[in-house]
Amino acid sequence: MYFPVTVSTAFSKDSLVSIGSAGTLIASVDNEKNVLGVIRHAIASTDGDYATARSVEVEVPVEKNVIWEVDGTAATYVAADVGFEFGISSSLLVDRTDTTNKVFRMTEFVSSSKIRGVFKFNGGY
Repeated sequence: MYFPVTVSTAFSKDSLVSIGSAGTLIASVDNEKNVLGVIRHAIASTDGDYATARSVEVEVPVEKNVIWEVDGTAATYVAADVGFEFGISSSLLVDRTDTTNKVFRMTEFVSSSKIRGVFKFNGGY
């Protein structure tokens, strides 16, 4: 789906995004309870349309329980984490140490830094 992006705002590839109060995309770390989806390409200040009002594509799940494979923070994941919920770090990664802002439920252990699970989009799984 396409959504308006704030002019002159950078995003990293595969970042979680939400809609901010101005009706444009913001990084979800500021609003973990209302994750909209994942922006699949980087937006950088060197882009030709960086300072242009436009809409960009965001991957939005169209059904519940879509499994996402994600990279985690520096905290090491273990198989015993399956079933637990985590928040998002300031670097927009799933953060094993954040158990307050529960937005991602781990369903599968892949490695100490890569896991699979479901995001709480729009406040629910």
